[in-house]
Amino acid sequence: MTLAVRVPEELSARVPVEQRGPGLERDAVRMLVSRGAEVAHHTFRELPLLLRAGDLLVVNTSATLAAAVDGWSGHARVVVHFSTRGDDGRWAVELREPDGRGTTRARAGGPAGREVRLPGGVGLVLEEPLSGRGERLWWARVSGPGVPGLLREYGRPIRYAYTERDQPLSAYQTVFALPSADGTGSAEMPSAARPFTARMVAELVSRGVQFAPVTLHTGVASAEAHEPPYPERFSVPEASARLVNAARAGGGRVVAVGTTAVRAVESAVGADGAVRARAGWTDLVVTPERGVRVVDGLLTGLHEPEASHLLMLEAVAGRVAVERGYGAALQGRYLWHEFGDVHLVLPGARP
Repeated sequence: MTLAVRVPEELSARVPVEQRGPGLERDAVRMLVSRGAEVAHHTFRELPLLLRAGDLLVVNTSATLAAAVDGWSGHARVVVHFSTRGDDGRWAVELREPDGRGTTRARAGGPAGREVRLPGGVGLVLEEPLSGRGERLWWARVSGPGVPGLLREYGRPIRYAYTERDQPLSAYQTVFALPSADGTGSAEMPSAARPFTARMVAELVSRGVQFAPVTLHTGVASAEAHEPPYPERFSVPEASARLVNAARAGGGRVVAVGTTAVRAVESAVGADGAVRARAGWTDLVVTPERGVRVVDGLLTGLHEPEASHLLMLEAVAGRVAVERGYGAALQGRYLWHEFGDVHLVLPGARP
């Protein structure tokens, strides 16, 4: 699917909503709602009015890592973005170049054997590209103390050029985030869940809406190349699988909070349509041709219209809904990116 959308620079959310004015909380963002071809404008605080008892929200519990670390490659300054931990202990990393404004720009990866000096006496050696698609991400071997400890002591959240300033790691954690036992997590925030507050969760539960936690550790996105997603580590627990199956059997709607939640739960559905506990790596790319087998709706952020995100949206909502939603978001001057507004896609019939 191709969608010719240019997001004006002034529509990029440069700071979190709670920093835009006194008394604002995370749930003060706006929410575009699509039901088929129909588009309506709401605030996120109205979400409980748009869901009903028996509906199920699938949420990603992956915690965001302080995944950017300064280093040196020879005499050149670099910023290492730690993306994903492999089963063999290596990490997939992206080397970036400081741009002088506190953010980074793309640089050539490799070659194999390139050494990077990191703080605390830690060394990193690039070994091989992550895949044959390109040389942006590399598998790297890290010497010295473990990477989770390195990130805790010297890391900061990955930040892109449209943001105004550095933010504390807490600004990039969702209310659902749980630290993992091995210290891994997401290189970038599962941002669709950012507007949720504890108060909002309590109100939804009091209205009979349930939550099914899953985990998918997101790697570093490609802001420049718009590559399809790489394999990512995920887990769908037994209890969450049962909740999904029960909601579907009872006529409730399964609404994924974020494309990461879609990828996780759709990776755990069998040929018979039932969701079962599953953990490991998923290389699933949800497209209109593949379709969705579990998810009825989706809450997602507003992001640059790159291919894999659009294909997943089209698989859930249909092409017309995606085109009208993006058009309405631009016309309504919604804010984009991880600190911006959100888009709720529901089935065509009203609740």
